Amino acid sequence: MALLKDGRLVDDPWVRVDGDIAGLSHALVPLAQWQAQREAWLRHDGRLGVLLDSDEGPEAIAEDLPDLDLVALTFPKFTDGRAYSAARVLRARYGFRGELRAVGQVLRDQLAFMQRVGFDAYELPDDADVDAWRAAFVEIGPVYQPAADRRRPAYTLRQARPAAAAASDGGAVGYAAAQGPMTGAVAAHWAY
Repeated sequence: MALLKDGRLVDDPWVRVDGDIAGLSHALVPLAQWQAQREAWLRHDGRLGVLLDSDEGPEAIAEDLPDLDLVALTFPKFTDGRAYSAARVLRARYGFRGELRAVGQVLRDQLAFMQRVGFDAYELPDDADVDAWRAAFVEIGPVYQPAADRRRPAYTLRQARPAAAAASDGGAVGYAAAQGPMTGAVAAHWAY
């Protein structure tokens, strides 16, 4: 499978393991195995990641997050959105800063939404047109609320627009400014 990370196609050094990890520099372990052998995994001198299925919540690994470099969240089918919630919790509540990867039935049409909740890596289907998948990140224009991707919401962009520049555009703001003073909220509304 191809791996799209931070908008680029990259080689995937991570190996999904079910047993011995001797000699592995990047081991991705299913949650059940992580919980059964947690102390042994923590002694591993390579990088560690945990794979959570959609019915496994991030609270199961919350105390281990400082020791993890990767958390992979499974989308078993495109109608199962529990991994969106788990991603948001990992980033916002637990402050996880490592790689957050979407695996399973990842769809191109959902990439921008996955990015909004904190995903930064995506396993692509074998037949994926990588350029088309990259384009998915910019297909959605302004956003309307803050999220894990830290894009500026539309209302902050409107407020940041200088009044003089808005008045010089000859549009509704110019007309309204010529009619007299406006409150900041009204000016921001017209500037959009």
